[in-house]
Amino acid sequence: MNNNQNNNTIDACHTEESERKSHHSEKIKKDLTKRLNRIEGQVRGVKGLIEKDTYCDDVLNQIAAAKSALDSVGKLLLEAHMRSCVVERIQEGEDEVIDELLTTVHKLLK
Repeated sequence: MNNNQNNNTIDACHTEESERKSHHSEKIKKDLTKRLNRIEGQVRGVKGLIEKDTYCDDVLNQIAAAKSALDSVGKLLLEAHMRSCVVERIQEGEDEVIDELLTTVHKLLK
């Protein structure tokens, strides 16, 4: 799939000397920011529950929900990264991106 055909993915990844950047479409930036704002609110809510001495099981359930939401953001970014940056770098002959990707996936799966 051509990344310019799908506004839900990252448009391009560039290697400019030592600095690599992803360029997200406005739609994906807005979606990720919205999700992260929600997660930030969940984390503040967990803190509030602890401060109010809320029953531990209720707090743990809220922590699980926040972790799940953060994992979801990670999966979206990983998918976009694989469809754009990784493909682009492989096409440019930069096979070391596979090792980088595997390291990242291992971290996400911990």
